[in-house]
Amino acid sequence: MPVVRDILNSEYAFLILLGVFVLEGAMLMYVMPSEGIVPAAILLLGESPVEYALIIGVAVVGATIGQFALFSLAKRGGREYLLEKRWFRISEEKLDRFDGWFDRWGPVVVPVSNSLLFTRGMLTVPAGLAEMDDREFVALSALGTLSFECILAAITLGLLGAL
Repeated sequence: MPVVRDILNSEYAFLILLGVFVLEGAMLMYVMPSEGIVPAAILLLGESPVEYALIIGVAVVGATIGQFALFSLAKRGGREYLLEKRWFRISEEKLDRFDGWFDRWGPVVVPVSNSLLFTRGMLTVPAGLAEMDDREFVALSALGTLSFECILAAITLGLLGAL
């Protein structure tokens, strides 16, 4: 598609990538699994170590903004408010399970869950419901996202190097 190629080659490419990561962090990115965004960005936008670092930086900042928005909404709106929303696609049973993880392990599960496949961001809502400190949440969320995105980038670059 020429339009997509033009956008990716424009000065707006990293701004668009930031928006994608904000949506991913807020758990609103349903059209693409989060595990595919950094590898796709590296393949489409990355041509040097500086660009790879920029992609990872944009991913961490964007996802952290999105997670903080969802965290704040959980903190202010509460559990029932979120469960009523159509865009919130976590069942009450799954939320109960993740609440249990947070209750058992505390804030340390935020970066751990952000570093793992299939649990990314899942502790954002329990952290907000537990009224975790905002700064602590942002720092731990960013740390976990940095870990996750660096792992994905390393795997992607390793596979590219093998080709």
